[in-house]
Amino acid sequence: MNYRTLGSSGIQISPVCLGTMTFGSPVGEADAVKLVHEAMDLGINFIDTANAYEGYDRVLGSAGGVAEGIVGKALKGRREQAVLATKACAPVGPGPLDRGLSACHILREVDRSLERMKTDYIDLFIIHWPDKLTPLETTLAALDSVVRQGKVRCIGASNHSAAQLCEFLWLADRQGWARMVSSQIPLSLLLRSYESDLAFCEKHGIGVTPYQSLQGGLLTGKYKRGQPEPGDSRAAEKPGWVWPRDEAMYDQLEGMEKLAAEIDVSPAQYALAWALSRPAVSSLVMGAKRIGQVQDAIGAADVSIPDGHLDRIDALFPPPWQQMDPIRG
Repeated sequence: MNYRTLGSSGIQISPVCLGTMTFGSPVGEADAVKLVHEAMDLGINFIDTANAYEGYDRVLGSAGGVAEGIVGKALKGRREQAVLATKACAPVGPGPLDRGLSACHILREVDRSLERMKTDYIDLFIIHWPDKLTPLETTLAALDSVVRQGKVRCIGASNHSAAQLCEFLWLADRQGWARMVSSQIPLSLLLRSYESDLAFCEKHGIGVTPYQSLQGGLLTGKYKRGQPEPGDSRAAEKPGWVWPRDEAMYDQLEGMEKLAAEIDVSPAQYALAWALSRPAVSSLVMGAKRIGQVQDAIGAADVSIPDGHLDRIDALFPPPWQQMDPIRG
């Protein structure tokens, strides 16, 4: 396992991070604990969870905590071997204080996460979503306080733009507060909208830990034109979590499968290898139901996308628009 540095933190993490959003359902507690142990035995040391995660049972505003509780049980006796990330912001109850990035919510949820995971510290605490009602200064001051207390070792953001990250960095420098070291964003061949932010993250020491790099399984090769989705696929189990397929998408998927076949790797490994090759990417957050999926993802870290494929990838999956430079071209 060739470990990578998480931004400017100095923390060494595996290029594949075990995501836990499906812990509880469809991955029951016993299977989830076993999966964590098997992944760690393969060299994965980075585990990502959130206070809101409870698998397919999740509805907006439900109490959450299920995945964190399972992770705590799985890490009993092995806590020091793991880089543990969790998050807060999403609603975990019906009240106005049960969500967001206020100091009240952050300080309470950090303590609840510590209790559920049976640990004294969180390696990486991530603000899950932007909160338009809370000033960034308020959020960052609260995060700095839990870092100074030793409850959190470093902080990051999820689903925030480069512009928002820039303001957080500016505030941290101005006030002497803890600095953002990670950004968790959706990134896949089918969803490249955040790709323009990667250069900023690379320049400023922010490690990017993308999620949905297989786009809910669409990039694994399991979905075939004119055929029903497989029974154990996410589209069959939780249709609302997977994009609908149309003829144009099948053209893209079949084109990628041909590229993967040219270098003799699976479509999933090809899609993951592309994501791992993007600037500033430290690790890919991968949800899994079986250890074989984790092994396949680990194999992607050793796959190199040929230079000759890059233009063909862009033709299949257009990159985000960028303003032309009339001076430099």
